[in-house]
Amino acid sequence: MKPATFDLKVLSPHLFWDVDLQLLTFDDNKKFIVKRILEYGFLSDWIQLNQYIGIDEIADLVSDFKDLDYKSLSFISTISKRPKEKFKCYITQQSTVKHWNF
Repeated sequence: MKPATFDLKVLSPHLFWDVDLQLLTFDDNKKFIVKRILEYGFLSDWIQLNQYIGIDEIADLVSDFKDLDYKSLSFISTISKRPKEKFKCYITQQSTVKHWNF
């Protein structure tokens, strides 16, 4: 059952260390919150997000991201059962490799 609102306070505090949580709302900043959870969140953060909006909506949001790290892209591609080619961040990768490619 989907909760009525998404409480950002239940997420890991390191996700939004640089943002005032009082000014952040899920509906207005959905893409920002999803990206932070995918790239830096713990499994518990992912479970909270998945329970609230579901895997299909998460994959739809991520498909419009121009920038996403490779591990997060692989994770969302596998979980949503969508090929990586359906995500904009896979198609528009930088042509030069980053110096610190971990």
